[in-house]
Amino acid sequence: MDIRIDANRCFHRVNRSNKRYIVMKGSAGSGKSMDTAQNYILRLMNDKGRNLVAMRKSDVTNRDSTYAELTGAVYRMFGDKVERYWRIGLSPLQLTCKINGNQIIFRGMNDDRQREKLKSITFQKGKLTDVWLEEATEFTQSDLEIIDDRLRGDLPDGQFYQIRLTFNPVNSNHWIKKVFFDIVDENVLTHHSTYLDNRFIDDAYHDRMERRKKVDPEGYKVYGLGEWGEIGGLILRNWETKEISQNPSNYDDIAMGQDFGFNHANVILLLGIKDDNIYILDEIYVYEKETAEIIPIAAEKAFPMNREMWCDSAEPDRIETWKKAGYRAKPVVKEKTNDKKYQAAQIDWLKGVVRKDRVIKRMIYVHPSCVNTIKELQQWKWKKDERTGEYLDEPVAFMDDAMAALRYGVERWRKRKIVLV
Repeated sequence: MDIRIDANRCFHRVNRSNKRYIVMKGSAGSGKSMDTAQNYILRLMNDKGRNLVAMRKSDVTNRDSTYAELTGAVYRMFGDKVERYWRIGLSPLQLTCKINGNQIIFRGMNDDRQREKLKSITFQKGKLTDVWLEEATEFTQSDLEIIDDRLRGDLPDGQFYQIRLTFNPVNSNHWIKKVFFDIVDENVLTHHSTYLDNRFIDDAYHDRMERRKKVDPEGYKVYGLGEWGEIGGLILRNWETKEISQNPSNYDDIAMGQDFGFNHANVILLLGIKDDNIYILDEIYVYEKETAEIIPIAAEKAFPMNREMWCDSAEPDRIETWKKAGYRAKPVVKEKTNDKKYQAAQIDWLKGVVRKDRVIKRMIYVHPSCVNTIKELQQWKWKKDERTGEYLDEPVAFMDDAMAALRYGVERWRKRKIVLV
């Protein structure tokens, strides 16, 4: 069998371990997900009776993450001989090893229905032995307990159960740190990696990280060095992920916000408002795509053409392209003030709404499938004065494309006449 294996040395210890919990924190671009996918392909081909469930909190995000990583690993390793060794399915997402019948399936933990579905998983050959939690910070501790309880029963000699968690350490208060890093447990192997450990990273990515080091030193600690993030300086705290209705009729109004981009992300958010709370229903978050390529994505996702799409006014040509495609795209009309004050007014509105002499906090609810928006909410911070250590009234201008789309999308709601109660 002619197999091509591209490996980083820093993961050798992880891939040789048979401990029950492999907990891999690291920076973006460290190669931890690519290595994990490759290791699972090798493991399932070599060990008869092993089966893997690859998981994201929202099952629909598996297609562009765990499934993409695992199929990418197969094609990278076997080239044009893939069909000799693996059967790759799209509906449902599934990989089956033709040598021994071992399988890889994909699941989520959005709701009680999906949790119950996990409990009833069976395989034609062997048992569920391996679970991969990608973007593990999306999961709750109770999610892990349900998954952990599923891995039980006697196994043949030499086999073992294992759960692998891969993630960026966005919050030092996260339960993963408390459970796996703050307590010594012989059943746990923790691992740390950064993009500097990944010999396959290209020069452009290195340059991007160097830029982040300059403009966002705190963010660089998490996404560049893989260190635990601090919650100090976060701009928005009044949000949570939640299974929310996708039916527009369940909201007082629906709108979209778009921040144009190419080298940085082009983002469109589908938003709802009800009882002054904001609901982020869906996202389009893409890089290096022209408007003509993004419009079909919006059509496939059924982003409504009869609702307002508020866009950055600096791109009139792109707005016109959306209008010609049938969307109600229009520029955000900025107030006669400087950009900092204008952005501050938008942020204040997102945080709460004045009612007579009281400020009522509003909530922002985010559908679990909006994983990129969630990442931005987790790390959108005020700039910090490196000399005094104090936070400034100015957001860090990095990895904030979804936040710009959010600010644009609520503009008409923000400017509407408020009836005091």
